[in-house]
Amino acid sequence: MYASREDIGYDFGDDSKVGSKPIKPNPNIDGGWAWMIVLSSFLVHILIMGSQMALGVLNMEWLEEFNQSRGLTAWVSSLSMGITLIVGPFIGLFISMCGCRTTAIIGGILNALGWILSAYASNVHYLFLTFGVTAGIGSGMVYLPAVVMVGQYFQNRRALAQGLSTTGTGFGAFLMTALLKYLCTEFGWRNAMFIQGAISLNLCVCGALMRPLSPKELREKYMVGNDSEENRAKALSHSTDTIKSNGVLGEEPEKKEEAANEEVLGSVQHIETGGKSGSGRSMYGLRLFKTVSQLTVTVRKGFALWYSSYFGAASLFTNRVFVAFIIWALFAYSSFVIPFIHLPEIVKQYKLSRQDNVFPLTSIIAIVHIFGKVILGIISDLPCISTWNVFLMANFTLVTCILTLPLMQTYIGLAVVCALIGFSSGYFSLMPVVTEDLVGTKHLANAYGIIICANGISALFGPPFAGWIYDITQKYDFSFYIAGLLYMVGIIFLLIQPCIQKKQSRDKSTEEAQV
Repeated sequence: MYASREDIGYDFGDDSKVGSKPIKPNPNIDGGWAWMIVLSSFLVHILIMGSQMALGVLNMEWLEEFNQSRGLTAWVSSLSMGITLIVGPFIGLFISMCGCRTTAIIGGILNALGWILSAYASNVHYLFLTFGVTAGIGSGMVYLPAVVMVGQYFQNRRALAQGLSTTGTGFGAFLMTALLKYLCTEFGWRNAMFIQGAISLNLCVCGALMRPLSPKELREKYMVGNDSEENRAKALSHSTDTIKSNGVLGEEPEKKEEAANEEVLGSVQHIETGGKSGSGRSMYGLRLFKTVSQLTVTVRKGFALWYSSYFGAASLFTNRVFVAFIIWALFAYSSFVIPFIHLPEIVKQYKLSRQDNVFPLTSIIAIVHIFGKVILGIISDLPCISTWNVFLMANFTLVTCILTLPLMQTYIGLAVVCALIGFSSGYFSLMPVVTEDLVGTKHLANAYGIIICANGISALFGPPFAGWIYDITQKYDFSFYIAGLLYMVGIIFLLIQPCIQKKQSRDKSTEEAQV
């Protein structure tokens, strides 16, 4: 078996022929099977991101079971969250070679294995390997394809589609928190993890639903997208021009690579044709050789696209706004993760457990998070609204809430701030849209892999850092203040770089006009 071009989901064809014919809208773009992709991505977010948002329940069980410090125990949750995102660039390579469907199915098996093996943990360090690394890598192999496939299937409703699919995080956090609490109470945390591992096998079903678009369907999407005035008006032209000024990413190396690949397959076909009169054994050998050759060509194409995106002359890192986006991602995600991991402990410290048991604060974040993603997605799809501006406003609201949360010591105050955190963090649904506007659909997998890798680094060090600060000060206040200030630094990078780029573009236009 080998991965075909259709399975990889990238277009290696010539678009010139398509441009000469009228383009009919593809029923599977913005409709048809595209909504099954949204359903698949929605379930992935429930089972992966929702479960990770509910790890505060298991974190308390691990503290009681292993009697380790809060900082060390928090590393289990952080490793799982962090590795899920950090492996993004490498998962991008898997997607380029094997396609989203195969990658997601393998990831579902790994994730389930990590949960099941963790049920037999004898210490925290065992959990680092089984839950942190194994389940984390499996989660990453399912999460990135789920996001990329939605981006491939939608053109005019991207923000809404991503918003609907990522609401699974909020639903999952609410459902999984209740489920894990029930399972831990009734069966103990070890059996709870075993059951959760069985449930996670449904990720393989989600992966099977990720039917790849054919090259023809992708070409039609690109052509329709190029003809859309609305998309051009909403695109971040100042950043995409940076990429275009260097040429299409890896275009020339791809053409040379494709010519070499066709030569290899042509020679194999010639040998097969000449050897038809041979014995059955030799024909079997030729078929095997042909299959291996086709697999080699697929791997070479996938690796060439992945390599050119990161290290080529026109790599993603030549886009300065995209680099600023990466710096923002390094600081942003921990500010969202820290409340989920440590809120149960904060509630216990403020002696608010009775109210929290009736309606947990993490569930408030999760529920409002659902509405935040959908509403922000709908607003961003309006013709008169810039997705970039909505993204920035949501970030400013979230960082204000993070800095304000330590000042609230009543349940009502914490509930209001948590609701605002849930709504403003709905900007997560806009991240793939902003990324696609920066680099284009073709390089979305590699570019978004870099962004979630930066988010993973933030998630990896955020909760242990907060636990370490608590061990020193016996308060969580400074953890939120420092996380909020670092988050603000990332937002400033997002604001400054586009302004500098616009000024440079204006200066260049002025010079050209004078000449």
